[in-house]
Amino acid sequence: MPKLSIAVVGAGIGGLTAALILARQGHTVTLIERRTGFSEVGAGLQLSPNASRILIRLGLGPALRRVATEPQRVVVRAIRSGKPIGEVALGTFMRERFEAPYWVVHRADLQTILLDAVRSEPSIRLVMGRTVEQVESGLSQASLAWISAGGARETLSADVIVGADGVWSRVRQALGDRRPPAYRGQIAWRATFERSAAPAELAGDETGLWLGTQGHVVHYPIAGGRLVNVVAVERSPTPVEGWAAPGRREDLLARYASAAPALRDLLSKPQEWLRWSLFDHPPERLAKGRIALLGDAAHPVLPFLAQGAAMAIEEAATIASLLREPAPDIPEALSAYERMRLARATRVQDEARRNGRIYHAGTLIAFGRDQVMRRLGPEGMVRRYDWLYGFRAPE
Repeated sequence: MPKLSIAVVGAGIGGLTAALILARQGHTVTLIERRTGFSEVGAGLQLSPNASRILIRLGLGPALRRVATEPQRVVVRAIRSGKPIGEVALGTFMRERFEAPYWVVHRADLQTILLDAVRSEPSIRLVMGRTVEQVESGLSQASLAWISAGGARETLSADVIVGADGVWSRVRQALGDRRPPAYRGQIAWRATFERSAAPAELAGDETGLWLGTQGHVVHYPIAGGRLVNVVAVERSPTPVEGWAAPGRREDLLARYASAAPALRDLLSKPQEWLRWSLFDHPPERLAKGRIALLGDAAHPVLPFLAQGAAMAIEEAATIASLLREPAPDIPEALSAYERMRLARATRVQDEARRNGRIYHAGTLIAFGRDQVMRRLGPEGMVRRYDWLYGFRAPE
């Protein structure tokens, strides 16, 4: 017999992972998504070992290996001169040190793999085109109300509600946190293009990171190495609306007019660019009563540590581990989840903000940064993050 009834709000990477793990533990899951369909739009994302080992444990390794790329290193360069600043060891070193790979993958590919696995689980009911409007935690059950795409209002009761509904989470408000996420003064541009069109010196199996005072650029191969994903970050006093605002290539190239020729060549390849604004939100509560939050719903994090998806995957696995007992005390289990995750989430947020400052540092601080990177060397740059990549979710 199923152990618990669980409603997961949001079918992004975290919500899909949570639904899959919980269903495989015997729970019945209702997965509620505001969108009416799953699109192919999306940037690449990085699956560091703390996340990849969880997905491999779920049996998704073979499917991911077909679409993921495993860069051998990160090469860090100065935007203006193009000169190397340092390297970060990935590939074999990362795999051997943490017993799991460091993959880069197109978000749509990961979403498809998770969605296929979710749809194969008979105990998961996927409900599309529903916008959750109200969430409450009671003594014996939690409840939520949604509005369908056709305007009908429905209610659902469950033993547990997991909020995985992103930066602007409605579920977060049910925990008493009504603060809006804070815009951090930066906009990211994203695009993909055929790897065969990349400048030869930037077309290898590696991640490129270019640092400058007004912004930075990251690029790496995805889609099994067929495409290059590129993200360019710029400072901006005002945010753009939504997660996929069109951007003009000419405007981006003007902002990077003084960049090294190879980087300008790379930025000129995509014909279409999309932009989104960078927000974060210091976590206040991750759980209350029968309601828990994960990923961006709990603590939106800046992308400068490449941990947004990884945190959501970690938290999906952690919640599931605490609900594994035949008859768990749900409020206590979710309270334990909050205690386990709050300090780590805060540290990841702080480190991501710090990286942003370091990436865009002025001349004096940048000089010190570069010296430190060279002194640490490629493997030393990884060892600084043993606390991050070495995370193992409870079995």
